[in-house]
Amino acid sequence: MSRLRLILFLTFALTLTLAGCFASSPELTPVPITVPVFDDPPGGDAPAHALSIQALRDSTYVGSDFVVEQTLETGSNYNRYIVSYLSEGLKIYALMTIPWGERPPTGFPVVIFNHGYIPPNEYRTTERYIAYVDAFARNGYMVIKSDYRGHGSSEGPAASAYGSPAYVIDVLNALASARRHPDADPNRIGMWGHSMGGYITIRAMVAQQDIKAGVIWAGVVDSYTDMLTSWFRRGGWTESMFSAYGSPEENPAFWNSISANSYLDELSGPVQIHHGTGDTTVAYQMSTRLDQQIRDAGGTSELFLYDGDDHNIATHRDNALLVSVAFFHVYVRGVVSP
Repeated sequence: MSRLRLILFLTFALTLTLAGCFASSPELTPVPITVPVFDDPPGGDAPAHALSIQALRDSTYVGSDFVVEQTLETGSNYNRYIVSYLSEGLKIYALMTIPWGERPPTGFPVVIFNHGYIPPNEYRTTERYIAYVDAFARNGYMVIKSDYRGHGSSEGPAASAYGSPAYVIDVLNALASARRHPDADPNRIGMWGHSMGGYITIRAMVAQQDIKAGVIWAGVVDSYTDMLTSWFRRGGWTESMFSAYGSPEENPAFWNSISANSYLDELSGPVQIHHGTGDTTVAYQMSTRLDQQIRDAGGTSELFLYDGDDHNIATHRDNALLVSVAFFHVYVRGVVSP
């Protein structure tokens, strides 16, 4: 049985498992980002720019043991906790789920869950993405949803995902912390990201090789060069970067160095991409370009477009979650053809 056929079979089999888990989930409300100035000096012989993929690779992510801060009401077949871990000395909070039942010999598979943009002062650990987390948790995955720095109770100032590496660093430290957890399988970890979280996911997957697979919904996944012409507004941190490094036409090497798209031949695993064609927040063409770029680089990519659907894939959400879980079953959990 081919992997694609297996995924479709698993999608059908998962329908009953996931039925009824979406009714209580509020629809996400995307909010436009506000990006601060990123003022690193130009390089010369200086170390790699903090936004560069090389800088992410050169850094060390040790995380910490998770500390249970609060025990929450249980899910249908899993426990829920608010936990904390360390990232660059900051105490970062997160939502953690752990399946019921006997721990597998190597530990439970893990999904690192990267949420999209929510105004940091409005963010709450247990609000939004309820059904999304539940879809993975009830199917036997530990789920870690990080509250990036400056969000909720997490220490440190909120940053810009696009003008600072801070959120990617927080997620990579969450990944390192998950690998230390006694219930987790350190060799079976996948990553899911929505919108801004998709940007974080693709960067993490080219920076670290221990992420088995990624699923991206409505991701901000263009190169910096493409986003400067189609998505970013000129000004603020982009103006500072132009002044320091020149335009992409003048200095393509620099702009390529900070774009995950330049490193897709070194992705840590296959990627599944979902996007609604009616998305007015993030153009679906970002996803079609990423899919083609991954294929051109020799990687494995699956693209699912939903005609007329919005930024949250609200109309087709149930099906998209089924397909996402089935993808992780194959590439993270290791379900093989009978």
